[in-house]
Amino acid sequence: MNAYSDYLAEIKDRENQGLAPKPIDSDELVRDIIALIEDAGNEHRADALKFFIYNTLPGTTSAADVKAAFLKKIVLGEKVVPEIAPAFALELLSHMKGGPSVKVLLDIALGDNGPIAKQAGEVLKTQVFLYDADMFRLRDAFKAGNAVAKDVLESYAKAEFFTKLPDVEDEIKVVTFIAAEGDISTDLLSPGNQAHSRSDRELHGQCMISPAAQKEIVALQKQHPDARVMMIAEKGTMGVGSSRMSGVNNVALWTGKKASPYVPFVNFAPIVAGTNGISPIFATTVDVTGGIGLNLKNWVRKTGPDGKPVLDKDGNPVLEQKYSVATGTVLTIDVKNKQLRDENGKELVDVASSFTPQKMEFMKAGSSYAIVFGKKLQTFAAQTLGIEAPRVFAPNKEITVEGQGLTAVEKIFNRNAVGVTPGKTLHAGSDVRVKVNIVGSQDTTGLMTAQELEAMAATVISPLVDGAYQSGCHTASVWDKKAQANIPKLMKFMNNFGLITARDPKGVYHAMTDVIHKVLNDITVDDWAIIIGGDSHTRMSKGVAFGADSGTVALALATGEATMPIPQSVKVTFKGTMQPHMDFRDVVHATQAQMLKQCGDNVFQGRIIEVHIGTLLADQAFTFTDWTAEMKAKAAICISQDEPLIESLEIAKSRIQIMIDKGMENAAGTLKGLIAKADKRIAEIRSGEKPALAPDENAKYFAEVVVDLDLIDEPMIADPDVNNPDVSKRYTHDTIRPVSYYGGTKKVDLGFVGSCMVHKGDMKIVAQMLKNLEKAQGKVEFKAPLVVAAPTYNIIDELKAEGDWDVLERYSGFEFSDLLPKANARTEYENILYLERPGCNLCMGNQEKAEKGDTVLATSTRLFQGRVVEDSGDKKGESLLASTPVVVLSAILGRMPSNEEYKAAVEGIDLTKFAPPKTTPIDARSVHY
Repeated sequence: MNAYSDYLAEIKDRENQGLAPKPIDSDELVRDIIALIEDAGNEHRADALKFFIYNTLPGTTSAADVKAAFLKKIVLGEKVVPEIAPAFALELLSHMKGGPSVKVLLDIALGDNGPIAKQAGEVLKTQVFLYDADMFRLRDAFKAGNAVAKDVLESYAKAEFFTKLPDVEDEIKVVTFIAAEGDISTDLLSPGNQAHSRSDRELHGQCMISPAAQKEIVALQKQHPDARVMMIAEKGTMGVGSSRMSGVNNVALWTGKKASPYVPFVNFAPIVAGTNGISPIFATTVDVTGGIGLNLKNWVRKTGPDGKPVLDKDGNPVLEQKYSVATGTVLTIDVKNKQLRDENGKELVDVASSFTPQKMEFMKAGSSYAIVFGKKLQTFAAQTLGIEAPRVFAPNKEITVEGQGLTAVEKIFNRNAVGVTPGKTLHAGSDVRVKVNIVGSQDTTGLMTAQELEAMAATVISPLVDGAYQSGCHTASVWDKKAQANIPKLMKFMNNFGLITARDPKGVYHAMTDVIHKVLNDITVDDWAIIIGGDSHTRMSKGVAFGADSGTVALALATGEATMPIPQSVKVTFKGTMQPHMDFRDVVHATQAQMLKQCGDNVFQGRIIEVHIGTLLADQAFTFTDWTAEMKAKAAICISQDEPLIESLEIAKSRIQIMIDKGMENAAGTLKGLIAKADKRIAEIRSGEKPALAPDENAKYFAEVVVDLDLIDEPMIADPDVNNPDVSKRYTHDTIRPVSYYGGTKKVDLGFVGSCMVHKGDMKIVAQMLKNLEKAQGKVEFKAPLVVAAPTYNIIDELKAEGDWDVLERYSGFEFSDLLPKANARTEYENILYLERPGCNLCMGNQEKAEKGDTVLATSTRLFQGRVVEDSGDKKGESLLASTPVVVLSAILGRMPSNEEYKAAVEGIDLTKFAPPKTTPIDARSVHY
């Protein structure tokens, strides 16, 4: 009874935090609980029954395995528990989703006890999470003449698991709650610094927005018991920055519906909205939970008599309110007519895009992946019975435009499409099920992905997936008790599931805390690949990559597939010449600024950015594709030329081989398989059989943006604009300013060179600048701390071989130690160079942060409030984003440099260069490689 005693002690600890008993996933604890249930006179029996019925996690957890086995004995009459009759035991099995519960249901349904077998068959008809082994058992029993198997298969062929569910209501009454003004980052809904608690849903729910906001939501629910709370981003977009399944989980926990009376703290069907709609990556997560996301359009641009937008003194469009959604406003979502109405029935806005046939199916089923599994199950059943499956689900929309060429993403989707009409070429807007080649799981969402896999009853990676990686980068900075409790458990699960893991559960190879996106970029060895990753910066410069929530990642791992519409594309090309003192990061920022100037609106939002930067190697090009998350794009595709692509694949091969040499290969030979695929792709390009991916000349784009390199004459800074009087314009990533804007006087409290945005060349730039400064001044003296975190260990090894790491060590005041990793996050900084362990470091904000109220200049990706730096009592923290040379020089000066100071400091430095592609390919190898 040690497990139960420990559980009681944990319950007391949680009571002190105002929390309920933690949901149970341990087989040992469930065995103790069953023993107490069977002990009729035990004082703990009543509580044990409650824990068994209401607090044991379903799916493929070890706890579910023991629970299902005990319920089987009750159903068969081998055990008698007065409170759990056989019919109730079957009901409990029906809520356990799959894995051991489906195995038990099949055992009973295909068994010899006729009446009980039929009852179990009725329960089976409601289940969708069946895998090949389960379906094959049904098929074999059917062929052997089993009547129950035939009955179940006939039900599956009709998709009764779906058709018998309640329909979505025709009208949904909502009461509004404005969560914030402006774009709402998923950090507000699920803060990065609370990532350790994401898999404990009740505990993590306490960190959503603020305690005051949570109380306000509860009060609204009491005032309007017949309405559901709709969470709103006023004058902004809801859910920017990441997919953040934990953010949707938190919204659902506070405002959604309970998924099952027997599964604690799992809610679904949240309703979220934004003046500018829902971020594409977050919208996918909303679909996963069967939720609703609305584009309110309640603020519009004010126009003058000439029909042109009215501008304010800063040249920005003036907005005027079309209708109010102030907190406490009661509205009606007219689902039937796809409109949002006020209390009097007046139509406010058309919301048809939120209620497509596919989205309506997700809402009815309670999740998008229930539909994915359901379709597969129906197809299998019909084939087994030798009949044609009746049309139940909305047909995939297949759009073909005769005579129109294909964009790069259209080509990739057509190549990877599954189950489309044979011979049909699909264009943007088509709904497509596609094969996924590469999958990535990161460590702060990985435990949730593991939970999703358990809930789906998945036990092994799909053979369709070429390669998958579980990172350790988000918890690399500090090996504290939280990380020590969570990460080894995660690595063991994912390693057993079939992923290559950053940490070896057996402790044989050295822990690799490399930034996940860099590893995924290396193991992507086909420019026609589709990549799914549990992070918004899954944006490889080979193939097309989509950041996704933990549920979509789990689905990709389990099935090797994903479903989504083919997005529209925006073509980005370049003209002119890059100035010798500029860095490619400045081109990336300038692209956003020039796009907004050319187009007025953000044409990148929700679309694919097809960027023609084919003269760059994949490592360098990733700086652009990575930043497209901040541009609010759905994804990005880098159009490469043949020679740079071959060079990039050779680099990828060498780095995969290093992973093999370090002992990271698995029993399936995944890494060797990737090298073989890279060799095959290189041979195709060299032979001319299949050149580097390129769009057709007559492809159609939503828009085309031409970036003029001649206009970029000074470093470009992404500024959070924390004091903008219009709150909605703060923290947007859209305010791009030249360095001269700051007049060489803006104080910088800390510099950070790191994150997925930097590559090996950036580390070499740091070393070159420090050597030059010492040569010019006789010494290197920092007036602000400079934190440097190389993205990967491979890069550090290459820097060591080339002598650059020795330079960095010479100037550093702190260097990480793998033997003695930090146990606590740093809270204060000295004016020295910190060489930190590879990983996300300050960019993630879940472990390390700058001191409160600091002005940080960083090469990272995020400038959201509270991410890298929190506000102090008297000053707003701000994280401005810039190129590596600007950050280094600012740490030396303790302030932003003038443009003249910057030019002098980078003279002779090998910055990351870029020239637009020419007809004749140029040499691809940068001085950094």
